[in-house]
Amino acid sequence: MSTAAETTGGDIEPWEEVTPDAARRLLVAAVEAFAERGYHATTTRDIAGRAGMSPAALYIHYKTKEELLHRISRLGHDRALGILRTAARGEGSATERLADAVSSFVRWHAGRRTTARVVQYELDALGPEARAEIVALRRQCDAEVRGIIEEGMASGEFEVRDVQGTTLAVLSLCIDVARWFNVNGPRTPDEVGALYADLVLRMVGAKDAGAAQR
Repeated sequence: MSTAAETTGGDIEPWEEVTPDAARRLLVAAVEAFAERGYHATTTRDIAGRAGMSPAALYIHYKTKEELLHRISRLGHDRALGILRTAARGEGSATERLADAVSSFVRWHAGRRTTARVVQYELDALGPEARAEIVALRRQCDAEVRGIIEEGMASGEFEVRDVQGTTLAVLSLCIDVARWFNVNGPRTPDEVGALYADLVLRMVGAKDAGAAQR
């Protein structure tokens, strides 16, 4: 079964913002190919074939294979940042917002694992300019999580000795879900999200970790 057909796990992003339809089909095909074979081992012919198009048709919408990867990476990071920003700037205590941020971030990495693997693990294939743009988005993701942790420390909810190191650990823990999550495994994306939220609250020494999970 192709990745696009794995609807149970909600794997392939709908990518409604990508138009026209041919450009969207090519982007979905590229996500599948990059996740399966890796960026460098994938050819434009591979991508076009998965999309049911000729190689020449690809260049009408994307000048290069790297442009496709950049588009995927930009859209994916925008969504990841949106998830964290919504949680960080929502209502509730720092404990509640950190739990929400982690559970939502993990659910995306599990439920959209194919996209997330490309978004998170193919960064080095981008050229300097495109890579710098994505790194800037990653720093914004880092800042959202770090901000919640700092607020939790200020309010007395958390006990953290190294905020920067803990922030990196939290994000790394969440991102790695895309590498191992299996739609046929014992846990759903929601269940993994809840588990990781609990683990992270314990990591930061949350005083009322149980309340955020109720």
